[in-house]
Amino acid sequence: MIDKNILREKILKLKEKNNAIILAHNYQREEVQDIADYTGDSLELSRTAATIECDIIVFCGVNFMAESASILSPDKTVLLPEIGACCPMADMITVEGERHLKTQFPGYQFTDGYRYPADFTLKAIKKLHPGVPVVAYVNTTADVKAESDICCTSANGVKIVESLGTESVICIPDRNLSAWIAKNTNKKIIAWDGFCHVHDRVTPDDIYRARAEHPKALLLAHPECRIEVCEMADHVTSTSGMIRFATSSDAKEFIIGTETGILYKLRKDNPEKTFYPLRKDMVCPNMKKTSLYSVLHAMETMTYKIKVPEEIRIPAKRALDRMLAI
Repeated sequence: MIDKNILREKILKLKEKNNAIILAHNYQREEVQDIADYTGDSLELSRTAATIECDIIVFCGVNFMAESASILSPDKTVLLPEIGACCPMADMITVEGERHLKTQFPGYQFTDGYRYPADFTLKAIKKLHPGVPVVAYVNTTADVKAESDICCTSANGVKIVESLGTESVICIPDRNLSAWIAKNTNKKIIAWDGFCHVHDRVTPDDIYRARAEHPKALLLAHPECRIEVCEMADHVTSTSGMIRFATSSDAKEFIIGTETGILYKLRKDNPEKTFYPLRKDMVCPNMKKTSLYSVLHAMETMTYKIKVPEEIRIPAKRALDRMLAI
């Protein structure tokens, strides 16, 4: 096993030699966040990378995030250190053809009577609702974005839906984010039945337990949590929103309802405050696949390159640009 300090030194030398930048999502391992030039939400990171003069983007996250970087920085080489780092929720929907969530995440037990509609695709649901715009969460693959009308983030979903001049809107792929949007708009939301396995596992009982254990703490929830959980939270927001809220708040204790990787940055940026995980098992295995060795290997071998084809990149970027314009 190579010493972590040696790994870091090698990474930093290669980064300078190859004019590269390293991006790390808020859910990444602590060692990976420490080596990164920028940490944050997925789209936030891709937008930042597009403004930086560099030749290589090393994206420490999951597949759709590296795709977003490729969409916004087509002239740069985008590397995903762990090619097997996927997002099960993003893979719950495809443009056409069969979906393979069960093979990618075989250990997950579907809840609440969820049925896996293997014969359903984005094109199929669009045919059922002709003329209804499709709002794609940024947590989707590039080809799904390309087939959609506009994108949204967990922070701006309501605003994007409200901006559309129709009474009905198709929201994909997260049923929980869709429910949160539906609660905050009068439009009819046609929701896809996808979900994030990390956030969807949280129940009201978890809220009651956490509040009993930490009665002085404010509870922050990600909108990928179930609607009944979001309704019980003190504040519902994205990961970057949680960081901003906790930093600016006068409160000293917080219960954090999202993937536990964010606790590292929260504690690092706010040493005088205390942060508790809503559930200790809110861990995304795919987000934890990337290690310092993964990053070094990616930079030494220039793998794994993520390049979105132009015929997909251009319409996918159009969906992102429409969101950014709003």
